[in-house]
Order: sequence, then C-alpha cells, then structure tokens
Amino acid sequence: MTALHSLIQSATRTLSLEITALQDLLPRLGEDFVRACELMLACSGRVVVVGMGKSGHIGKKIAATLASTGTPAFFVHPAEASHGDMGMLTTEDLVLALSNSGSTAEILTLLPLIKRLGIPLVSMTGRADSPLAEAAEVNLDAAVRQEACPLQLAPTASTTAALALGDALAVALMEARGFTAEQFALSHPGGALGKRLLLRASDLMHSGERLPLVAHHANLQQALLEMSSKGLGMTCVLDDDGRLAGIFTDGDLRRAFEREVDLRNARIASLMSKDPRVAQPAMLAAEVLHLMQAHKINALVVVDADNRPLGALNMHDLLRAGVI
Repeated sequence: MTALHSLIQSATRTLSLEITALQDLLPRLGEDFVRACELMLACSGRVVVVGMGKSGHIGKKIAATLASTGTPAFFVHPAEASHGDMGMLTTEDLVLALSNSGSTAEILTLLPLIKRLGIPLVSMTGRADSPLAEAAEVNLDAAVRQEACPLQLAPTASTTAALALGDALAVALMEARGFTAEQFALSHPGGALGKRLLLRASDLMHSGERLPLVAHHANLQQALLEMSSKGLGMTCVLDDDGRLAGIFTDGDLRRAFEREVDLRNARIASLMSKDPRVAQPAMLAAEVLHLMQAHKINALVVVDADNRPLGALNMHDLLRAGVI
C-alpha cells in the first residue's frame, strides 16, 4: 500500500508540474506568437523544423501536425543537416528551431547557412537570452519553472510545453487559413476520418440492377422478392412517374405483422414508409452517417433533383467502406 501511494504521489507531482508549465504559457501568448504566425502564413515554401534529442522528437510531431493542418512542413535532423540535408532548404522556406537551452551546438552550426539563405528563423527555447533566441527573427518562450524529473535532468515539463506551443501554432495557422475538414481529409485518406470526408453517397450506393425498386401498386410478395434478391433489407417504392413514393423495409414488415394486416392482399403502398429520409449523390459519407444515426435508420435512398432514385445504401455499406 505504501509503495502504491508513493507511485501515485510521484505521478500526481509530475502531472501537476506539467499543468503548471502549460498554464505559464498563457500570459506569454502575445506579439511574439503573432509575429511567428505571420511569418509562417507569409512563407511560400515549407516550415522546416529542427531539434536535437527530445526536442527533435517534439519537433517531428510539430512538423507532422503542421503538415496535416494546412501548413506544409517537414523535420530535418540538425546533425544530418550539416552533412548534406540542408540542401533540402530553399529560399522560400522558414526554419522553426527547437532547443530548450537555446545553445544546442548542432543547431547553432546551421545559423550561418540559414542567414545566407535569407530565410526567416523562428526559435522555441527556454532561454530568451540564449544564442539561438537572439539569432532568431522571433523567439517563442517555452521556459518552465522546473522539470517534472526530480533530478532536473530528463526533459519532461519542458517538452510538454514545447509540444503544446507547437499545437497552438498549428491550430492558429489552421484557423487563419480557413482550413476545412475536407482539406484535412485529403492528407488522411487512409483512415476512417478521411473516408468519411472524401467518399460520397454516389461512391457507396447500390445502383442500376442492384437497386431494389417496385411500383406502388405492387403486392407484398413482389416487394419481398425484390428485397430478397437485392439484399439491402429494403426496397424503393415508385409512383407512376418513377419518383420515390416511399420505402418498404424489414421494420415495415414487422410493423405490418403487429397490425395484423391482410398480408396476402395488401398493396405495398399501404405498408410503406412515406416521405423517407433521402441523400443526394454528392453528400459526404460523414453526412450520410450522421443522417442515419440522427434518425436511427439503417438505409437511405439516394435521389436526384426530381426525387427519382439513383441508388441506395445501408449501414453495412458504410462499415465495408471503413467509414465507421
């Protein structure tokens, strides 16, 4: 029990110190932060992030977040940069350099070349009087009162602060650019989020011969045969002009049994659900999913501007496509 209490105490102290480090960042968000954002927004090339050690790990994450939220960016290891990788930089780029001490030798070695290229340098340091901070066009103050490490050796609170400050930069730039969810999806095409925001109803729907259709004067047997052959658990019901009059689903069949309808003689028009929810071909998969979930339905008919069925899809189609 004592050992357990000690572990919880240690974890609580760590989190408390890191929370304090983040809270300390808030009053520092002023002109320097705005200037850094302005430089990045004006950059016609890429934001090249550099950092050594733990700052390098944080730098990689910041570069990835920037790149996925509308600010082209990549990470360059400063030790490799001085052995050829600086050739990746162009005069259109901007360098974001991370160093808690502000005196990391591998980064300071790069300063003459950055100056020669004439590209903006933004630093993120824990010391405003450091060589890196003084060389930068603008310095973002990521100083912390103390590390969470009891030896004051392992970067802990300082890396948390730098990571959060990088997120603040990325989100501020994202909002300033008017970056949209669909643009975000273009850089995340493989995941469920990307599929929700890239796939459209027309990409997922069953159409042509695979679309279940019956006329409004069809009987129940005809409707059931159509549903069974197409395998969507529903069928569209058309009026005399070929427009959608309603849909008939497995749920409608159960409700018909509960009402003790004369199933042998009933016409599908008397059993169908009228004015069903529909989708348009250009509707995003995310919108289709939201519509189904909001109205607790498992299938949607996709219609054109004249309310003529073009296709149909159900929750299983969303699952198969990886949208859910």
